[in-house]
Amino acid sequence: QVQLVESGGGLVQAGGSLRLSCAASGSIFSIHAMGWYRQAPGKQRELVARITSGGITHYVDSVKGRFTISRDNAKNALYLQMNSLKPEDTAVYYCNAYGSETYYSALRDYWGQGTQVTVFS
Repeated sequence: QVQLVESGGGLVQAGGSLRLSCAASGSIFSIHAMGWYRQAPGKQRELVARITSGGITHYVDSVKGRFTISRDNAKNALYLQMNSLKPEDTAVYYCNAYGSETYYSALRDYWGQGTQVTVFS
């Protein structure tokens, strides 16, 4: 089984910054794309940013220019640098990995437990 553990969430004033981290561990054969999703109260979970194993990134329009996603393939780690935070960024942020546990396993999504980010004005 693959475990994802997020860290780095917290309470920050609007305009401030936070850096989220996600560590993947367990039985990992390969991880392809990794990403950050978020879910605000009463809303559906949405993709925030995604990065392939080759480093190609994708961002939702609302965070472009403010958030930067990166990963360390050797450490199976994922990061999200969040700058110029806004109250509307308040949500639980989830780490996602798309990969497999063995050569023969089907590719699937893995999720972390989430970390709360609260931005106050």
